[in-house]
Amino acid sequence: MISHPRYSPEAISELCQAYPLLDQLVALRPVSWFNPERLPAEQALTAVGLTADDVQDASQRLDRFAAYFSVAFPETATSQGRLESPIQPIARMQQALNEQFQTNLTGELWLKMDNLLPISGSIKARGGIYEVLQHAEKLALKAGLLQRTDDYAQLHSEPFRTFFSQYRIAVGSTGNLGLSIGMIGAKLGFQTSVHMSADARAWKKALLRENGVTVVEYNSDYSVAVAAGRAQAADDPYCHFVDDENSVQLFLGYAVAGERLKAQLEQAGIMIDRANPLFVYLPCGVGGGPGGVAFGLKLAFGDAVHCIFAEPTHSPCMLLGVYTGLHDQISVQDLGIDNLTTADGLAVGRPSGFVGRLMSPMLDGFYTLSDEEMLSWLGLLNAQEGIQLEPSALAGMPGPWRLIEDEGYLQRLGLTPERLGRAHHLVWATGGGMVPPAEMAKYLAQAAALDCEE
Repeated sequence: MISHPRYSPEAISELCQAYPLLDQLVALRPVSWFNPERLPAEQALTAVGLTADDVQDASQRLDRFAAYFSVAFPETATSQGRLESPIQPIARMQQALNEQFQTNLTGELWLKMDNLLPISGSIKARGGIYEVLQHAEKLALKAGLLQRTDDYAQLHSEPFRTFFSQYRIAVGSTGNLGLSIGMIGAKLGFQTSVHMSADARAWKKALLRENGVTVVEYNSDYSVAVAAGRAQAADDPYCHFVDDENSVQLFLGYAVAGERLKAQLEQAGIMIDRANPLFVYLPCGVGGGPGGVAFGLKLAFGDAVHCIFAEPTHSPCMLLGVYTGLHDQISVQDLGIDNLTTADGLAVGRPSGFVGRLMSPMLDGFYTLSDEEMLSWLGLLNAQEGIQLEPSALAGMPGPWRLIEDEGYLQRLGLTPERLGRAHHLVWATGGGMVPPAEMAKYLAQAAALDCEE
């Protein structure tokens, strides 16, 4: 590992010689890389410093707030205030992709539909909402306004909103995390500010403002928005900054997804063990969401689950950090990659060092794909299954076919044709439930135009 790179042309040339895959990243070519240093789950989990008890504590906190959600967000009443998304087999999509890739994927293809999560329609509802709840509970308990045995529905009242209005919450975001935190923060009564990068969608900014959130816009990328939000909050004892790059609470909120997915699969009659493996394909931006989910999955399934991260060719920050071992000490811009992608939730130039260092021993691999691929799969999923997602949520779709074409990886892990025939492949659909119809129509038109070009 080159520990103190100087990002001169000579230093970049030296880096590319040491890590040959970088030439392909710089050329914006789709790549796949399967982690040769992946460790057994028990060994990797021991080194994390977080435990199953920590995740259970987060799960119990979400259960305590269920009564609050049922009254504050009526759309959650039918699920008794539980914020969760369904899983669904997508057999028609699997067949269509078999034909496109001219390779037959055995096993079953499933979709984890976080686009249907209540309140913000994306995976960010898991971690973002959880951290705000954890902060609100801590403040209310300390003030003597709340006991853990109370009915948390009372938080949806003027006395609590007045209490929380003394405090501020801030976050830097490309869009979906800000949407999640803004919606729950404003609903509880916090003064909430979202610092948004240039690639954030206009409709997300408008929706936040409609709900009483202050939106601060930047003509730069995600890292600048996060740094500005963090600096503004640093000297304010009444302001809690939700740090997507370093937050343990965000990470734990995402990790609860592992136990919940296990229960869903069991309910569907699906056994996951070494003979019946589970492969999960997670779109990755700064890394907090997919990292936390992957941690929860490893706790739930051990070595029977295999987690693969997907990134745009223009924003391969986590792959770059893990592959070189430099983590947050290097950005895609250092290599001359522009970090411009239609997958706005994945438009991150510098990865979370916290997540990269924590999760790299647990991850099976990474791959990158083009914007055109994501838009193409967006149109195909709509045509085959009637499911509409935003572009970043399609990043996981080609993952199973990338995986089965890497014979070295399959041999290294003993993934025989028999085991693969009993596998379940789960694409994590990270968002799209809040996209306005006019915006979705634009995405579908772009997908149709790509089909015409072919």
